Amino acid sequence: MPKKSAGILLYRYEAGALLVLLVHPGGPFWSNRDLGAWSIPKGEYEAGEEPEAAAHREFLEETGIAVTGPLEPLGEARLKSGKLITAFAGESEFDIASIRSNLFEMEWPPGSGRMQSFPEVDRAEWFTLEEARAKINAAQKAFIDRLQDRRNRR
Repeated sequence: MPKKSAGILLYRYEAGALLVLLVHPGGPFWSNRDLGAWSIPKGEYEAGEEPEAAAHREFLEETGIAVTGPLEPLGEARLKSGKLITAFAGESEFDIASIRSNLFEMEWPPGSGRMQSFPEVDRAEWFTLEEARAKINAAQKAFIDRLQDRRNRR
């Protein structure tokens, strides 16, 4: 059975333009990667946990901010790894200066025997839809498209 993740795609309007919030993964593997490396704040959940509850938990862990407003489902997307992501959208004025990610440990440099801590997310940024499509992991572009379709129907 594939691993499952859930996340939240926050959006806001600025001067009439729809912007979305993406996060950049922390750690040395991702430090010099940009295009295709960004993601919605998300994380894995186990059987029995509701995806929306997991999305709230993971957003808080990765950003330090609790999303309290209503969310709308954006459906699912499958990564190349086979992992299935369930996403939700919510409108918010998230302040990227206040991001505080949880940490993870890994051996770095590899083979050194030294464990180091790194933030799971090293930065967050608001992007236009065009910018976001270039920055986000390709499998997650569907969430941006679905959000745009829903906003255009309003």
